[in-house]
Formats: sequence, structure tokens, C-alpha cells
Amino acid sequence: MTTATSSLKKGSFKFPVTESLLLLVAVFWGTSYGLTKSALVYTSVLLFISIRFSITFLCMLPVVIRDFRRGLNKDWKIAIPTGFILSAIFFCEVFGVSQTSASNAAFLISLTVILTAFAELIINKKRVSNMLLGLTVCSVVGVLLLTSEQGIEFSLNTGDYFILTAALLRALMVTLTKRFTEGKEITTSTLTSLQSLVVASCAIVGALVYLPASEFVLPTSTEFWITVAYLVLFCTLFAFYVQNYAVRRTSPTRVSLLMGSEPLFGAIFAMVWLQESLSLIQLAGGALILFSVVVTSTRET
Repeated sequence: MTTATSSLKKGSFKFPVTESLLLLVAVFWGTSYGLTKSALVYTSVLLFISIRFSITFLCMLPVVIRDFRRGLNKDWKIAIPTGFILSAIFFCEVFGVSQTSASNAAFLISLTVILTAFAELIINKKRVSNMLLGLTVCSVVGVLLLTSEQGIEFSLNTGDYFILTAALLRALMVTLTKRFTEGKEITTSTLTSLQSLVVASCAIVGALVYLPASEFVLPTSTEFWITVAYLVLFCTLFAFYVQNYAVRRTSPTRVSLLMGSEPLFGAIFAMVWLQESLSLIQLAGGALILFSVVVTSTRET
């Protein structure tokens, strides 16, 4: 009986919780670019970031205070450097999205996956497996095909360079988070919250320096606040908590690969909800991304 039970346990399916959470982040992030564009109609980039991350920090503050009282955050200072990197990521992404197309942004940000593999090798001295590297290239090619609505073009404008910089910073973010948090005492809630505080602080300082006093006005549009509520809850609070949670339990490249599948979910949303159609090349690109995601989620890579 014991032997049979042991065999059953060995052969049982283990649900990939971490991978599933990362894919859910990709789903939410797939909707964030369009929503960010709509929110920027009502306010400036710096004020938008200030509002979004200030609310995020305030939402998590009670949990962070509890964690500090329990003595779980002796190494809280390690959150500060990654907070500054996250600040730079959002400045580049939001400025970039406001100046380039959604398809260009989706492809360029997907390069995070390849850049993370190199960052792991250089910063953490860890070589990515051949299988994971192959899936990474497969995913990036898939995104390129999926976002090629008008054919493949490689001309870049200012917004594209911002997004490309954000991709590099994302790679540094997940890699350095892994390095800084290994063996350290800090809860994922506190890490996420302090990163949000740094982003909000940088945006507020930037707004005070660069914006005239007349622009320091909170939008009154209901649409704006509904959009902000969605972005805060799903694309910031949930997304960055999961990213920090996952990167402490698996490799940064694996995390970037799964979260980098966001263009696939954006395309699925467009097909199902907006009744848009995809070309054969775009469908092939989506299939490549899906293949990469499935293999990464279900096999040790």
C-alpha cells in the first residue's frame, strides 16, 4: 500500500502555481499599454506615475507596518536600488508608449527576455540552459511576427528608443532583484511597497522640477480614475508582487519569458472582444509564443 501510494505521488501532476501567476501578469500587462494611453489624455506622464504609485504604496502600507512589527524586514534597504530602476523603467515605458505604436512597444519590450539571459550570465554568473535560451529566441521571433501588422519594419523613433531602454532596465530589474534578495530578510509585500514608494517619490520630485504649478491638478474624469484603479490593482500591486515573489523562487530569465508573453494575450483579447482578425503570419507568431509559454510552464528548463 505504501509503495503504491508513493508511486502515485511521484506520478501526480504538480500544478505550476508560480508560472500560472506570471502568465496572469502577462494577461493584465497586455491590456496596460492601451489603458495608459487613455489615462494620459487627462494628465501628464509625471503626475500619472505619481498618482499610480502613491496609491499602490498606500494600499500596501498596513501590511508593511505589520511585517516590520513582526521583525521580518531586517534587510529592507535592499528594496531601494531596485526601486530606482523601476522608476526609470516606468518613465521610459510611459514616455515611450506616448510616442510610438502599441505594436512597436510590444515587440521592443519583449526583447527583455533575451537581455535577461545575458544579464543573468554577466551579473549573477549563471548560464541559461540551451532549452530556455531556445525558447527565449522562439518567443521573441513570435512577438515580432505577431506585431507585424503592416510588415516587418526596423526604423526606430524616439518613443521606440525609450521602450528599448525600458526593456534593458527590466532585464536588470529582475536579475538584480534575484541577486539582492537571496538570503535576505524582507517580505515580498515590503519589497513591492518600498519599490512603489521610490517610484512615486521620483515622479513627484520630477513633477515639482519640470511642471508648472498650473498642471498640479487632479483629473476629475470618472474614466481616468476607473483606469487608474484597474492599473493599480492588477498591473501594479498584483503584477509586481508576483514578479518579486517569482524571481525569488525561479530564474530571472524564466520569469521574463513568461511575463513577456503579454502580446499574445493582447492579440487574443483583440480577437475575442474586439472581433479583430489576424493574418497567417501573426497567427504563426502567436503559436510560437504559445509553444514557448507551454513548454516553460510545464517542464524544468
